[in-house]
Amino acid sequence: MKRLNIILAISIILLSSCKKTEEESIATGIFEATETTVSAEQNGKLVQFTVTEGQTLASGQEVGLVDTVPLILKLAQVGATRQVYDAQKPDQSAQIAALEAQLAKAKQEQQRFSELVADGAAPSKSLDDARSQVTVLQKQIAALKSSLNTQVSTLDSQQKTTDTEKAILHDQLRKCHITAPLSGTVLEKYVEQGEVIGAGRPLFKMADTKNMFLRAYVTSSQLATVKVGQRIKVRTDYGDGQGKEYEGTISWISNKSEFTPKTILTDDERADLVYAMKIAVKNDDYIKIGMYGRAVLPNP
Repeated sequence: MKRLNIILAISIILLSSCKKTEEESIATGIFEATETTVSAEQNGKLVQFTVTEGQTLASGQEVGLVDTVPLILKLAQVGATRQVYDAQKPDQSAQIAALEAQLAKAKQEQQRFSELVADGAAPSKSLDDARSQVTVLQKQIAALKSSLNTQVSTLDSQQKTTDTEKAILHDQLRKCHITAPLSGTVLEKYVEQGEVIGAGRPLFKMADTKNMFLRAYVTSSQLATVKVGQRIKVRTDYGDGQGKEYEGTISWISNKSEFTPKTILTDDERADLVYAMKIAVKNDDYIKIGMYGRAVLPNP
């Protein structure tokens, strides 16, 4: 009787194991992370660079500095040029004041001769001369105002040009400060402090290792069981049946099929065409880039 119970228990375990295997549809793949290569935005000597491989950086954290002395000197030069343009602006009111005083006096003479001519005490030519003098002075004032306005406008334009140059220099100074574009871990470092670098040169590569994703591949038959936003279980594969299980969310499914990558094995070895998908997983620091993983899919 005891032997019969043992055989029955073993049979139940085997049946449960077979049932579990039948219920599980597996998609395999490799864990990846969003990687970003940070490049220099400004030419110059790298006077400070504190990046080390494996270092964890916060978004916006400053990790390096390109020599700013040439830009600061140029900024001072542009500022001095702007002051020169400002000093060259004419005092319009002072230059026009003298002619306006003459015009006021000429108008008084015109009024006086107008009264004298009306009384017959002066010839009409005197009044004509007075009127002509007023007209001449009015035209001189108008011409002087136009000339001064043109001069001031030209100097204002030159000052705006220096303001634009200052803005460009300030932007270049900002780009001398090297910062992390996202929170993550430094994967590779390409330069060292003290090197002279050019704009566009790669400095280091980093990745958001807290938010990983498994790039897995499913067959056509498995495709019907998955959709974007669906939560499924993801397992890491350390080898020898070792690994951890995580909750994942399908964030992307390819609309285009492709031939099975050589590094990926599917349960259905006869399937030549597969569909890639990404499963987002929160990392507890045990998942590494390039590690193999499995996604447990529901059966249709």
